[in-house]
This record gives sequence, C-alpha cells and structure tokens, in this order.
Amino acid sequence: MLRSQDISFLKHFSMILAALVVVTVALILVAGWIYEGRPREESLAAIEHTTQRLQPVGRVYAGETGAAAMAAAAAAAQQAASAQVAYGGTLEGEVIYNSLCGTCHNSGAGGAPLMTAEVWAPRIDRGMEALVRNAITGYQGEDGIMPPKGGNPALTDAQVEAAVLWMVEQIP
Repeated sequence: MLRSQDISFLKHFSMILAALVVVTVALILVAGWIYEGRPREESLAAIEHTTQRLQPVGRVYAGETGAAAMAAAAAAAQQAASAQVAYGGTLEGEVIYNSLCGTCHNSGAGGAPLMTAEVWAPRIDRGMEALVRNAITGYQGEDGIMPPKGGNPALTDAQVEAAVLWMVEQIP
C-alpha cells in the first residue's frame, strides 16, 4: 500500500525527470541549430586521402585514341622515373656498385659474373662499349641475365658507365 507521502514523492520525481528530458531535448535542438549555420572545416589530409581512395584501379585504352593515351601515360611515367636520379646523381662507381651492382656480382645471382679475372676477361675483350651498352640496355644470354641499368631505371647512363668502369678497374 502506498502512502500519501510516497505518492507525493513519485509525482515530484516524475515531474523533475520530465523537466530534465525537456531541457535535454531543447539543448540538442539549440546545438543543432547553432552548428548548422557554421561552415565545416575540411581537413586537407582527409580530402587527399579520399581523392587517392577514389582513383580508378586501372585504365582501358581502346582504338587510336586509346593508343595515344597509353603512349602519353607511358611517356609520363618514364619522365617521372627519369626525374628521380638515383644515389643523388653521384658518378662514383664504387658508391653505385656497393649500393646496387654488388648485390648480384658478389653472389653470382642470376648468373652475374663474379669479380674475378678469368670470368671477366672474355667480357672485357669485347670492349668497354659493349659492356656499358649491355649494362644500360640489359642483357640476357647463356651467361646470365643483366636487367637494364641493374634493375634501377633511375640510374643515368653516365652513372651506369661509371659503375662499369669502376668494376673493370677492380678486376685483379
């Protein structure tokens, strides 16, 4: 059985709860109204991230215009790669060899000739021009595989030549 005091308490407590709900709803509506009028600040990093995510995965080139677009894309990629010069543009053959060439020529990976006189003598007999040309354009034969520019397209022809000259000078 409820007493009159309990009924009075429940009535007052219910009114306080109702008042708090009304105040909360009013604050939410006022905050929404105020925020709606303010311009949103866009994060440049978020915009860049979204732009990169929305890039197409691949491209389709068809017909004559497609061939032209494909050639333009290949030229742009090559120009971007050539704009980045490897190893700070150094022409020190030793630096280039230690950074790139030595990986294969010290271990013989891919059939790369080791740095010994008996292995290099027939190659040197063909001439420096042939060695440099094969190092720049690449070589594939029964002796092994030499990727163009040692697999680093950012190397300049002068850097490749410097590395080849340094290697030949190191042959005992």
